[in-house]
Amino acid sequence: MRIEQIYTGCLAQGAYYIESEGEVAIIDPLREINPYLERAKKANAQIKYIFETHFHADFVSGHITLSKKTGAPIVYGPTANPSFEAITAKDGEEFKLGNITLVALHTPGHTMESTTYLLRDENGKDHAIFSGDTLFLGDVGRPDLAQKAANMTQEELAGTLFDSLRSKIMPLADEVIVYPAHGAGSACGKNMMNETVDTLGNQKKMNYALRADMTRDEFIKEVTDGLLPPPQYFPLNVKMNKEGYDDIDEVIERGTVAMSPKAFETAANETGAVVLDVRHQDDFAKAHVPRSIFIGLNGSFAPWVGALIADVKQPILLIASKGKEEETITRLSRVGFDGTIGYLDGGIEAWINAGLEIDTVDSIDAATFAQDFTKDSMVFDVRKEPEFTAQHVTDAKLTPLDFINDHLSEFPSEGTFYVHCAGGYRSMIAASILKSRGIHNLIDIAGGFGAISKTNIPTTDFACPSTSN
Repeated sequence: MRIEQIYTGCLAQGAYYIESEGEVAIIDPLREINPYLERAKKANAQIKYIFETHFHADFVSGHITLSKKTGAPIVYGPTANPSFEAITAKDGEEFKLGNITLVALHTPGHTMESTTYLLRDENGKDHAIFSGDTLFLGDVGRPDLAQKAANMTQEELAGTLFDSLRSKIMPLADEVIVYPAHGAGSACGKNMMNETVDTLGNQKKMNYALRADMTRDEFIKEVTDGLLPPPQYFPLNVKMNKEGYDDIDEVIERGTVAMSPKAFETAANETGAVVLDVRHQDDFAKAHVPRSIFIGLNGSFAPWVGALIADVKQPILLIASKGKEEETITRLSRVGFDGTIGYLDGGIEAWINAGLEIDTVDSIDAATFAQDFTKDSMVFDVRKEPEFTAQHVTDAKLTPLDFINDHLSEFPSEGTFYVHCAGGYRSMIAASILKSRGIHNLIDIAGGFGAISKTNIPTTDFACPSTSN
């Protein structure tokens, strides 16, 4: 038996390759399926099943394309009703894979079709669970994403999740291994551990939601407390996962159209496309196409695209470092953004050489900021609320990047103001959005709060993030 977790850091997502006696199961595959096909081919094995733990909201799964390529059936849990052919497993239904067995345990609560797959080894002993978004390490799946589809409140879904955990997962042996669908950084939970594999016994000790003495009402309150609104693209990804989508090869072919600077400029003016610059933030600051949006490949690229561009049907024009065009289109497609219509051939250098207008972002290091800082300096912090609450520049204003469009009226139209995040990535995204809205009187602080905290700029006392909402 072979179990391989294929973890994608950008999405904080774990897919799984399980092999036994020449037969393979894939659980929650990413949209680009070649890694699974290559692993199976190298092992001279056949993909027999594609298991989905639920209709994912934060990424587009590769289940449909993988099924087409291999002939392997797609398996969902009870109550799932996809628009394509699939097996809807019964609670407790067993699927043989070589000399091991996968058992579908219906664990509704995150969504109503959510299912955990229990793996029993060749001796019939419970070995591991693939818990999807039902159980994370340190947390459980948020119960507010499916309330519209389920016609239930988030409190009712949380109560259902409590019942699922207590009746299906917590009775399992402590040595059972937990393989979740996500880790720290995913928007599908709020308190996940950095680790991506653990034992159920340790989770019973560490995970607040698995406390043995926890009442149903306590669980509902704690799981629903402090939930931020989900990103706008989540329901659009659910729709694609449930109803279908184009093969990724078609998306890449449509998007890898090289455009001269003039053709690029014309397309930007005539199509309403977002000009998306995915280079490093330092390069964007030095020179970029006016009104373009920066979201760099070197950070949590796909989730930020989803959160800030939101509409998966939005046409996109790319500015990327040479050779990064196809990677960018692939990573966009992971979250359903299939509308790339071309990229700037030759990059920003070609744009400059064509004599076209450029823009820049004023950016200074923390030491310079410390020299310029006064008690009247206007500082805007675009980190998340728990980061801000833990410690921030005294009198700084919180304007989280996730919701920056809701804060546009708070940025002054006159006088210089400063923008920072934790390390410089998010503040450059914020700067690009503000400049695209006509707000140019800003200065970005390179290095973010990590660098600021090493200067003499006054900050609040540190408060442990775990104690703050």
